[in-house]
Amino acid sequence: MNVNHELTGPEGAPVVVLSNSLGTDLRLWDEQVPALTGRFRVLRYDQRGHGGTEGKPGPYTLAQLGGDVLELLDRLDISEAHFAGVSLGGMTGMWLAEHAPERIGRLALICTSADLGGSAWLDRAATVRAHGMAAMVEPSLPRWFTPAAAERPDIRAKFGDMITKADAEGYAACCEAIAGMDILDGLPGITAPTLVIAGAEDPATPPSHAERIAAGVAGARVEVLSPAAHLANAEQPEAVNRLLLEHFGGAA
Repeated sequence: MNVNHELTGPEGAPVVVLSNSLGTDLRLWDEQVPALTGRFRVLRYDQRGHGGTEGKPGPYTLAQLGGDVLELLDRLDISEAHFAGVSLGGMTGMWLAEHAPERIGRLALICTSADLGGSAWLDRAATVRAHGMAAMVEPSLPRWFTPAAAERPDIRAKFGDMITKADAEGYAACCEAIAGMDILDGLPGITAPTLVIAGAEDPATPPSHAERIAAGVAGARVEVLSPAAHLANAEQPEAVNRLLLEHFGGAA
């Protein structure tokens, strides 16, 4: 895979990988990069079929999405990195922590789930294959943000653009990866120190999903932010930045 990515921050600093959610691209992390690059080398990338990363025909699996990260780390000669992911990005991070633990230092999981499969994801895949990505703009924004934030013109413009620019086949194939994921039973095998962040108003992965992850990962801690829906890092950037810096060791 030719994975679109951006690597910024001081050379020689610990690396933090940032992984985007379904329907977004690396711009999801615009509010985190300035805060993190003061202390870390930040690698953000686009999942398959999102942003500048090509969307090969699906279906995909979490193993493939995780493999894309490992291939990128190898290409950049990065042996180990901290990892933060939102939603699908968090699922990717859990897969990596389970299957390539030597590559993951500390893990931050934002508005995600270890058990979100089901036929609804296959229905969504069929919808975008039939009607394109424009069909996902209006259903997505009210799930991603609380009502006041979802109506902001800057939010609608930025995140609506991310949705419409995603590749329909790549998005659909990522839906199929979520439908078929199997990471819940592997949570006890995760040894990376883990922070789980939830949005109190998140309708897609409510705080109960964060608690279920924390119950499976020894020593994991949960932080619930409000007001925040599914893209808590975009709606509550200062709070998320503080938590990430604390967790990754960038603040006392």
